Amino acid sequence: MKTVKLLFPVVALLLVTSCVSVRVVSDYDKEADFNSYKTFAFYKTGIDQVEISDLDKKRILRSIEKELTDRGFVKSENPDLLVNIMTKANKRVDINNNAYFGWGWGFQPWFWGGAPMSTVRTRTEGVLYIDLIDTKQKELVWQGRGTGNLNNNRSIEKKEERIREFVAEIMKEYPPMASAN
Repeated sequence: MKTVKLLFPVVALLLVTSCVSVRVVSDYDKEADFNSYKTFAFYKTGIDQVEISDLDKKRILRSIEKELTDRGFVKSENPDLLVNIMTKANKRVDINNNAYFGWGWGFQPWFWGGAPMSTVRTRTEGVLYIDLIDTKQKELVWQGRGTGNLNNNRSIEKKEERIREFVAEIMKEYPPMASAN
């Protein structure tokens, strides 16, 4: 009984962590002084080139702005950092080859054998890059990338929630831990 009580929280934790919906990777310039950045603006030229709807761009930019202002940044005409975004979408095809075993008349296994069954599922995987560019050095100093399944539903609220989730997960990586000395 003690083993069962211990096993349940471990299995629950594995289920929760295995369902992480946004996988995040970040990279940064080790020479950059992240504590000196206090203001930001959006890099309009780069953002205009992103091939997604203008409404989704607005949603992403609002989410980034919220994350940065929550960290004490101020939007400015003369910023320390320029924020740029890039997106990609990839179609993913998952094929699962499972064997199906049925039982025949009288529940005797030799009446029916296994029949191979395959399931094919397609999904769209999205990638969002958030770049932070030092305006004085004119160099990329930080990049976060989030990858996850896109929810293709018609609910605007769910779409906005998914975008906020992507941005929040990516921005958890900023500022880099190395600069928190």
